[in-house]
Amino acid sequence: MSMTDPIADFLTRIRNAGKAKHKRVDIPASNLKKAVAQILVNEKFITGFTVLDDGKQGVLRLQLKYSSGKPVISGLRRASTPGLRLYRPAVGLPRVLGGMGIAIISTSRGVMTDQQARKEHVGGEILAYIW
Repeated sequence: MSMTDPIADFLTRIRNAGKAKHKRVDIPASNLKKAVAQILVNEKFITGFTVLDDGKQGVLRLQLKYSSGKPVISGLRRASTPGLRLYRPAVGLPRVLGGMGIAIISTSRGVMTDQQARKEHVGGEILAYIW
């Protein structure tokens, strides 16, 4: 069965694992998901990730991060969906919680945070909000 929105599945698996207090979560791998996971590591939302070979497409194993028993990722929301793509220019990129969270943007220069996209003056598709 084909999945219509793999990024929403990625975010939902992270959200569910955090609520269940799991130390790690396994997600089917793709280049876009690897780029998003790398942003989560760089922004210190997760401790790290590894790519496991399963003979098919691979598996991303994310190590979740907790602070005082609570997940560091307190909220995740998918912005652009397959039915309604959400594109913004560099000047129109949103600020999540006044800069306390991040928006993940898919640009022509790769996947980056809203702050990096503003600095490089590129817009793109807003994939998700994370706080």
